[in-house]
Amino acid sequence: MPSSWITITNFGGAAVTVPAAAALTLWLLSARAWHIAFTWVVLFGVGALVVAISKVMFLGWGLGVRELDFTGVSGHTMLAATVYPVIAWLLLRRFAWPWRVLGMAAAMAGSVAVGVSRVALSAHSISESAAGCAVGFAVCAAFAWFTRREEAPELKTLPMAASLFALVMWLHGEQVPTQRWITHIALTLSGHEQPFRRISWLARKPSPPPAGPAPPPAAGIPTPSR
Repeated sequence: MPSSWITITNFGGAAVTVPAAAALTLWLLSARAWHIAFTWVVLFGVGALVVAISKVMFLGWGLGVRELDFTGVSGHTMLAATVYPVIAWLLLRRFAWPWRVLGMAAAMAGSVAVGVSRVALSAHSISESAAGCAVGFAVCAAFAWFTRREEAPELKTLPMAASLFALVMWLHGEQVPTQRWITHIALTLSGHEQPFRRISWLARKPSPPPAGPAPPPAAGIPTPSR
């Protein structure tokens, strides 16, 4: 079962999703869908920035939510929840609505599966994977909203689908050291020598408030003699 989870989780890796996002941009530009391409690049960048900031804040300063075991947005989940639904949306935009709904549902289900795999592999907590889904789907919703008045781009559906599929399968399993890069940024900005770690961070309980002076005895109650 772990190997199956690894297979699923690799579909959300930056080595796969970032090139797929770039290829999607090139297809939009080739169709002269300038505004749609610009919107896609900006929103994709915003989603990636949210993930990076949340991780830098924890690694550099230990900022998270202990009660939720939250140390940062899951990047794999966010990338999968952003890239695959948008690809499905654009590929099926000229199709009848049942096909669009089925395609979007399949893409979103696959994105959720990536989030589940991150939890199953102990790479992220439930809250972190849920946050990744939330950020990714928010990017998708914003993309659909900002491009709602645009005509469907004249995309070559079959060549585009085939090229993206080939690209994803070719890069599947490749690794990019994004965590190392983010850790380096966090340490540089915070000035710390070591990043915060989940286990030690969860074990560190908030200090109790200092004890105040003992209240005076109530009137009428004799103070015990020493």
